[in-house]
Amino acid sequence: MHAVCLPYPAQGHINPMLNLAKLLHHKGFRITFVNTEYNHKRLLRSRGLDSLSELPDFCFETIPDGLPPSDDNNVTQDIFSLFNSLSTNGLEPFRHLLRKLNGGSVSPLNSDVAPRVTCIITDDQLAFPMEAAEELGVPCVTLWTASTVSLVCYAHIPRLFEQGFTPVTGAEGLTKEYLDTVIEWMPGMKDVRFKDFPSYVRTTDPNDGMLNFILKEMASGFKSSAILLNTFESLEQCALATILSVVGTIPVYTVGPLHLLVDRIKDDRLKHMDSNLWTEQSECLEWLDSREPESVMYVNFGSIAVISPQQLIEFAWGLANSKQSFLWIIRPDLVEGKGAILPTEFVTETQGRGLLASWCRQDEVLRHPSVGGFLSHMGWNSMIESVSAGVPMLCLPNFGDQQTNTWLACTELGIGMEIDEDIKRDQVEMLVRELMEGEKGIEMKAKAIELKEKAKEASGPGGSSFRNLNKLLTNVLCT
Repeated sequence: MHAVCLPYPAQGHINPMLNLAKLLHHKGFRITFVNTEYNHKRLLRSRGLDSLSELPDFCFETIPDGLPPSDDNNVTQDIFSLFNSLSTNGLEPFRHLLRKLNGGSVSPLNSDVAPRVTCIITDDQLAFPMEAAEELGVPCVTLWTASTVSLVCYAHIPRLFEQGFTPVTGAEGLTKEYLDTVIEWMPGMKDVRFKDFPSYVRTTDPNDGMLNFILKEMASGFKSSAILLNTFESLEQCALATILSVVGTIPVYTVGPLHLLVDRIKDDRLKHMDSNLWTEQSECLEWLDSREPESVMYVNFGSIAVISPQQLIEFAWGLANSKQSFLWIIRPDLVEGKGAILPTEFVTETQGRGLLASWCRQDEVLRHPSVGGFLSHMGWNSMIESVSAGVPMLCLPNFGDQQTNTWLACTELGIGMEIDEDIKRDQVEMLVRELMEGEKGIEMKAKAIELKEKAKEASGPGGSSFRNLNKLLTNVLCT
């Protein structure tokens, strides 16, 4: 059995795909993990030249992304340019790679060449691997790296379009009242508002590339051999029931939290294989060791979100004025147009109770007993890791499905509080204090701990995700 795993080339997509690949390897699969050439070079710089060569049957290959060379080779590429380029240029180099892996032929009859590719695992945002899998005559499974509630929203964007909600008529149409419009017909998502849909619906352009791609994909239906969700049944029960009715006969398997399933693997070589594209700073965990239990606010806006210099200043003084300890991850490309420059007065004010770092092992940080809250951009990896660690959240969604994840955390699960898009230091200060010391924070913490136990149960022996992974092998990948 030989699985080729192809993530969308962004950090938040690579991480869950690598975890899935580790699980399949543990189950006996040979793995070929395919990064873009750009990200493979970043990975080797951050992890070391020998970091990807420990296991002979877990191999890393590359395909070009089709974009012109960049002056800065250590930043997240523009996601829309990357998406368009891969959609147009990805199929042929991927075909070529499959021929190479199969000994020079894509014919299923060439069975004497080993090890042959027996299945392809593709990211939800990449369609061309499905075409390649069909040519090869092997199953193609889609890993949906976002939340199930966001998948429900994507599936119902065509109805928003039909009813005239999107594209929005003129930028002036994006008023607070319009954004707060409740979409009463949404199944499985009570009181969801227009603003809670993935941000692509807010476009005012009828020819918007992402909106039209979504409409096209939803109209053509789901085509993969199976859909995998990095979630667990009791976390998104209503959304899961809804999506099962949408996808028809395609099997859907909840197999998350993937990182908790990987934690149960005993092979240290697999555990130490990592996918962080930035170099982690080990001093983050060392610093947390010196702090009191549940006393630190962890702040991280993920791998793609960008903020303005003014937003940086407002966040900084909100944290400083809260008087809480904090660990703040400020990656090199976080701030628009220039590096992150914090006022000298802020550094002086927070000396001894704040640590600034460029990157870290987030799952380990969230599980550290000193962390009491998480101020997040609300990417799904961040949310599922926070849920798994029992840590409540302050939510500042940036784009895409992050708005929907915020709805799930704040409205459905009760483990989050949302920060206004117009960021002001007074609100940041107030919400940080409330989460770390207030009654609302205590309530959120209790609910987060309940979900942590459910995540642990789902990923443990006999749990729903544990069973679903075995069903995937039996019913789809090993047939």
